[in-house]
Amino acid sequence: MDINFVSRTDIDIAQKSSSKYKPLIEAVQQLNPGGKALEVSFEDKAELNSMRNVVYSYNKETGEKVKSSKHPEKNVVFFFKGEK
Repeated sequence: MDINFVSRTDIDIAQKSSSKYKPLIEAVQQLNPGGKALEVSFEDKAELNSMRNVVYSYNKETGEKVKSSKHPEKNVVFFFKGEK
């Protein structure tokens, strides 16, 4: 077994773009600062966390600031870009 340390920048996380969350990322790309929010329903907390992780990875890759807020009683999460 070979064990090596590699830089985090060498790790490609493109697999998320081909996942079931690709429509979410495509919708997030259309958000405008101070504009409308994106409302997305979720089944459970695991799905919510997965969606947030995908969006926050998108933030890291693009340098954008997409934020989220959830409404737990309705099982929806809102993604939006704040005004700069």
